[in-house]
Amino acid sequence: MKTVKLYNFLTRKKQTFKPIRKNRVNFYACGPTVYWHAHIGNLRTYIFEDILRRTLKYNGYKVKQIMNITDVEDKIIRKAKKEKKKIHEITEPYTKIFFEDLKKLNIEKAEQYPKATKHIKEIINIIKKLLKKGFAYKGKDNSIYFDISKFKNYGKLSRLNKKNIKIGARIEADEYNKENIQDFVLWKSKKPGEPSWSSPFGNGRPGWHIECSAMSMKHLGGEQGRTIDIHSGAIDLLFPHHENEIAQSEATTGKKFVNYWIEGEHLLVNEQKMSKSLGNIYTLRDVEKNSFSPLAFRYLILTSHYRSKLNFTWKSIKAAQSALNNIYEFIQDINREAKIVKNPKIIKIYENNFLTSINDDLNTSKALAIFWKVIKDKNISSSTKKQLLLEFDKVLGLGLNKIKKTENKIDKIPQKIKDLAGQREKLRANKQFVPADSLRKKIESLGYKLEDTAAGSTVLRK
Repeated sequence: MKTVKLYNFLTRKKQTFKPIRKNRVNFYACGPTVYWHAHIGNLRTYIFEDILRRTLKYNGYKVKQIMNITDVEDKIIRKAKKEKKKIHEITEPYTKIFFEDLKKLNIEKAEQYPKATKHIKEIINIIKKLLKKGFAYKGKDNSIYFDISKFKNYGKLSRLNKKNIKIGARIEADEYNKENIQDFVLWKSKKPGEPSWSSPFGNGRPGWHIECSAMSMKHLGGEQGRTIDIHSGAIDLLFPHHENEIAQSEATTGKKFVNYWIEGEHLLVNEQKMSKSLGNIYTLRDVEKNSFSPLAFRYLILTSHYRSKLNFTWKSIKAAQSALNNIYEFIQDINREAKIVKNPKIIKIYENNFLTSINDDLNTSKALAIFWKVIKDKNISSSTKKQLLLEFDKVLGLGLNKIKKTENKIDKIPQKIKDLAGQREKLRANKQFVPADSLRKKIESLGYKLEDTAAGSTVLRK
């Protein structure tokens, strides 16, 4: 088993990964708040977590991954009130869409996707323990708060400036910034028009932060005081969410909550953070509407290190789509060849180089460079290339194993046909479907057919 190195935000160092139990990894990933579509920034996080999962498995680890579904939270409730719906009428459709997005992006399924509303009992039990130990108290508004002054290591993950801590002040909002550090809410007392559950401390609902602690502890052994190997999420969850998870979990068990905190950087759009005011919040549906495949978006994400900001533009995803099309076409060409020649020595060299790259804190950009080096290497056979590319794709997840062999298509496609297919693609991109369909018929009349795949259109001889 090779050495895997990961950047741990708890220590601010790249460290050799050592699981608590040999060859087994317990891995918790913060999942979606299902009140709207996951935007492409969220999806970047899920892709990097998928690469982390695949890398661990590729190195021989047995992974148990838990990704929560936040189905009760401030934003969900606000939307339900605005649309005059029950919260499940908001959360259920968007949960379904979330899983559809994961499938389109070829993201492997986690072992479990627990929902917050199914863990009220566990949440209440944690709060009861915190009250008993003196880490929590009831506020004048009858909500239950965590007393951050009682937890001496508060701020160790996000490197908080202790001067910003407002002793005795309370905040009920789930999200706030480092300049507004206050006791955070564990249980929100019942309000008119909001969902609520009965509890020993009055009817109400859980705060956002306690939900993740309850679900991770239940499904990964934290209730018994077992430390979790890896906790991941987006960098903007570092504070307050992940900081508060540590405080309430360690205060409950008296044991270390997580060994490795892995955080993914922001995805920018045209060099700016996504915001409604700028109108630059895109979803996977926007990507598809612009005639780009979800796997082209995945490819784009792989071109940058997960801890570096990545700038999304329509030009950049167009380049990613083109690169992916070239890869698929190359694999199809290899599939047509019957000759099998393998070179074990070269295979081993390339595999070691790839593994070294991906094991160095998930360096996908370097791994992709090795991937392309294989394609361009004139000194190895096509069958050797295919073996290597399919092996690398176990981590990269570009769906190369799903590309079918095309029979009787060895002849090169004439440039005229390629040009017609290119014109049709442009028409489709501009939503000019009637003339695009006419071009399809013209191509077919010349003895060729088009297969519209996840990576775009492919021209084949009939």
